[in-house]
Amino acid sequence: MLTSLQNPLVKQLRKLHSAKERREQGVFLIEGTHLLQEACRVKYPLETVCCTPEWQSSNQMLWQQASQQAKRGEIVSEEVLKAIATTVNPDGVVATAPHCLERIQVPYNGLALALENVQDPGNLGTIIRTAKAAGANGLWLSANSVDIYNPKVLRATAGQWFRLPIAISPDLRATVCKCQQAGMQVIATQADASLTYWEVNWQRPSLILLGNEGAGLSAELVAQSDLCVRIPQNAEVESLNVAIAAALMLYEAQRQKMFSTAE
Repeated sequence: MLTSLQNPLVKQLRKLHSAKERREQGVFLIEGTHLLQEACRVKYPLETVCCTPEWQSSNQMLWQQASQQAKRGEIVSEEVLKAIATTVNPDGVVATAPHCLERIQVPYNGLALALENVQDPGNLGTIIRTAKAAGANGLWLSANSVDIYNPKVLRATAGQWFRLPIAISPDLRATVCKCQQAGMQVIATQADASLTYWEVNWQRPSLILLGNEGAGLSAELVAQSDLCVRIPQNAEVESLNVAIAAALMLYEAQRQKMFSTAE
């Protein structure tokens, strides 16, 4: 059992709290029983699994599956586990996994999202979770957005991070252009747009553009869009949270599709 905070593995894993280290090592943290379950269900490759003796005895089947899926399994003390984890009260298990999103292809059809410079990990995680729940095909994320491997992003997705195709776009304008060439309509949100989001024909292949929490979408991406829509709201409210805006449009698209199928 690993008990020393000076152990080389422990030191290496603690460095993964930093986005810079996650990029350099090409590895990220999977924290908690639920996220590990989801990673195992989709057979996401694992590097190392660390757990306390108490967790192992309570989760023997998951420990066996994760150990077989990982290159290395270690029993660690509670003190070591707390040092590895980013949460205040970890539930007894932390794993590491390699970056794999670089090989994922988001399809240029159906319903998808493109996020520009979204910075809050909770917002990004909620959008990913909602996109999967609403039947979206995938999501593109601009390179200047919050780190997709941020532990808070993974937790906010409630495991859907492993199920929704996600790609990092080095040039979001070029990605949007490819979507348009493939026949997708590109829809941006603007507070002063004449169309409301429910007036859009969401049965067409559609790409939803969403921007930074404070600044919104860049003028270049707004100009590139095919449609600008607004989400009606009380005049005293400045703007909606970006994850809420995403949810409204995703579920309007789902509603139109369901009613169309029922007819």
